Amino acid sequence: MDPDLIFSQPELTLRRGAIRPWARQSSGQADGYYNQLIRSVAQHYSIPLDMPVRKLPAKQRDIILYGSKPGDRITLRYQNAEGQERVYQTTYEGVIPNLQRRYKESTSDYVRSEIERYMSARPCPVCHGKRLRPEALAVTVADKPIDQLTTMAVAEALGWVQKLRGLDEGSPLSDREQKIARQVLKEIYDRLNFMVNVGLDYLSLDRGASTLSGGEAQRIRLATQIGSQLMGCLYILDEPSIGLHQRDNARLIATLKGIRDLGNTVLVVEHDADTMRSADWILDLGPGAGEHGGHIVCSAPHDEFLACPDSLTAQYLREERTIPVPQTRRSGNGKQLLVRGARENNLKRIDVAFPLGRFICVTGVSGSGKSSLIVEVLYKGLAQRMYRAKDKPGAHDRFEGIELLDKVIDIDQSPIGRTPRSNPATYTTVFTPIRELFASLPDSKLRGYAPGRFSFNVKGGRCEACQGDGIIRIEMQFLPDVYVPCEVCHGLRYNRETLQIRYKGKNIAEVLDMTVEAAMDFFANIPAIRRKLQTLYDVGLGYIRLGQPATTLSGGEAQRIKLSKELSRRSTGKTMYILDEPTTGLHFADIEKLLGVLGRLVDGGNTVIVIEHNLDVIKCADWIIDLGPEGGDRGGYVVAAGTPEKVTKNLQSYTGRWLQPVLNGR
Repeated sequence: MDPDLIFSQPELTLRRGAIRPWARQSSGQADGYYNQLIRSVAQHYSIPLDMPVRKLPAKQRDIILYGSKPGDRITLRYQNAEGQERVYQTTYEGVIPNLQRRYKESTSDYVRSEIERYMSARPCPVCHGKRLRPEALAVTVADKPIDQLTTMAVAEALGWVQKLRGLDEGSPLSDREQKIARQVLKEIYDRLNFMVNVGLDYLSLDRGASTLSGGEAQRIRLATQIGSQLMGCLYILDEPSIGLHQRDNARLIATLKGIRDLGNTVLVVEHDADTMRSADWILDLGPGAGEHGGHIVCSAPHDEFLACPDSLTAQYLREERTIPVPQTRRSGNGKQLLVRGARENNLKRIDVAFPLGRFICVTGVSGSGKSSLIVEVLYKGLAQRMYRAKDKPGAHDRFEGIELLDKVIDIDQSPIGRTPRSNPATYTTVFTPIRELFASLPDSKLRGYAPGRFSFNVKGGRCEACQGDGIIRIEMQFLPDVYVPCEVCHGLRYNRETLQIRYKGKNIAEVLDMTVEAAMDFFANIPAIRRKLQTLYDVGLGYIRLGQPATTLSGGEAQRIKLSKELSRRSTGKTMYILDEPTTGLHFADIEKLLGVLGRLVDGGNTVIVIEHNLDVIKCADWIIDLGPEGGDRGGYVVAAGTPEKVTKNLQSYTGRWLQPVLNGR
């Protein structure tokens, strides 16, 4: 149990709900029993109820957290729901022992998961996080035990192995040891060198796999292949440039060419222009998305592909079509949110100012601290203070200017739902007015159908054979489960009586099977529905179907559905939107649409912050915050901050160097 998570808002008092696990979500006050328990404890030990817990002496905080001494009994006055008062002597258990006991005794997964929110990982008190026994740590190579090597960053470990090999200068190993270790050191060197070449030099060797991004994990898997020196293989990579700065992307492309030159075929699914320009052959699918796609527009060698007149991709590569640089930069509202002393992960206790009312891009090489600053410190810190969120924010001193905001929203690429029941129609709430429309039809009124009749989540109108899923799951014991269409409704989700109600000749199942684009025309005369569909169309999702299961949507599609939901809401002009690499999986044309959507949010007075490597997005920003200069321990500083034009003049900024030719090209 982590005391910092239990007292997650130390500026609160005991009376105002400073003990987070015992506080009500709505009011912040403690529950009836716990409220009266804390009052009795405070009275017995003379602990002030109206003093912020951060100002309480350590001894008093320890009593609250860990309970009273053995044999030390307090008088508890407890009034039940009927108003009957009971007075009895008891030993105060303490918040942490209370949570530990409930965690062990509970059989409810929900209760256990709620209590786990107040736990955090701590180093083992025996090995202090080194993982190994003293006997294993006693073995050294060049006076280094294995735990010191695994805590090194990849680049540092590469230098150490290079020194052992003695290629540049004398090795600390004897001639005999060098003969024994020569082949092992070569294998280690090749793998570490590859990780440096694909932009992973900042990762420590003992980094947990669960903390890696998708792009990092993919490049590490590629590192395991490069050492094998195989020939005649087909390597397939899905967007390996995710999370890579342009500087590191060039090294990745060189590595992929090296794999090709060994006699292999490298097939890359990619939207990155530099990767396309480096390809030997390009296969372009389209011409549109969804039902408008699925055709081969062009499949040809690189030079022949560039001349293809029908390919939208080729038009962008030829620069016939471009994403224009804004003629002016927004000046914002003159106010700013300030983060003081950010020091999470590799951040070097930095102060960062975010000008409000602007489109802000946070840039920097991979591992420079962008996600640590924006997601861990900024978003989680604001969410905790504004919504009493339970996630612990990254280490920092304080925020200045929170009162200038009324909402903070993180629009990430996590799924909009984890079951087939979730779909774009339900998530954007457009399904509600659609059901109300069907319930208002004369046939529905005649039969007494309410809007709930047209929901596949409640009894009445849904098919009970599949309970509205449209599919039946067949358990295969030791094999993965198999899903087959329901034999009763044939995947339509509704019973026969519900499907007899039609609007303009279509029933509710046929409406859910419509694309957003088709539904816009179908509901053109119903503003409440048309307006929500328009926002989905504006973010480039006109091709998805209203009832498309959430499990079939990509991360980029899920993120844009969340964006459309925000667009359909009434803007307050004081909201901060945070997006982490929103261009993942997006074509040039989709990026252009996305920038238009983000621009609308900013024009409404809001602030949009994106973590991004894509130069088309960076060049359109009003303000850039560039972190670095390198990744890992050599990063975590603010290298540059200002307009794109100002950042290009900073010689220390890698982003500025790559951005300069893009801006000069206008």
